[in-house]
Amino acid sequence: MAIHMIKQGKGGVGKSLIAAMLAQWLLTKDEPLYCADTDPVNDTFSRYKALNVETIQLLDDQDNINTRNFDALIEKLIAHEGNAVIDNGASTFVALNAYMKENGIVELLQDAGKEIFVHTVVTGGQAFQDTLIGLNLLLKTQKAPVVVWENEYFGKVEKNGKVFRDSEIYKNNQERIKGLVHIEKRTEHTFGHDIGVLCSNNLTFEEALTSELFGMIPRSRLHTVRKSIFSQLDKLPL
Repeated sequence: MAIHMIKQGKGGVGKSLIAAMLAQWLLTKDEPLYCADTDPVNDTFSRYKALNVETIQLLDDQDNINTRNFDALIEKLIAHEGNAVIDNGASTFVALNAYMKENGIVELLQDAGKEIFVHTVVTGGQAFQDTLIGLNLLLKTQKAPVVVWENEYFGKVEKNGKVFRDSEIYKNNQERIKGLVHIEKRTEHTFGHDIGVLCSNNLTFEEALTSELFGMIPRSRLHTVRKSIFSQLDKLPL
């Protein structure tokens, strides 16, 4: 039983996709699952109807963290007997990190007997450095174990031929980084197209098996993607 928070200061890098994949994997454990979306700008996670995601209004009228709403969310997580996935928006990344640090939220949850993991994204391409900055801030501002998802959608997750596992930030924080999950960039016109349809319609892998949007071969490709992600998660201490 664990609480999984998805956080990254760079927007548009696949946080909600990761939240959805993680939630689907947790559903295979036959344990109660609570999902929440706190992104005030792009509430993509909450559009996955099959995951029964609750929308949490984390900002007030002045775009400040609504501490009462977040307090209520934390209390709900403490009372919940099962796993939880919380998708957090890039626009609240800095403020939420500061709030969690000031109020000792990670320690509070751990003292209540909850395991907590923070999942973040590192991408290739132009966003590589920005996502590393977000990861570094997470490592500095909270003490929860971190799982890094390497998203190849924008390109190979490397710089000057050096992959993330060989980076200084990884080498210096191996005790904190509990695992890596690799999202492989596949052929654009086959796998890429099918994943795009899956995401744009906010469908789970299970829903895709019966959806008229996919034929037999596209379903097989989606099954391959699902198997790749789930098998990696199975190997992590989550």
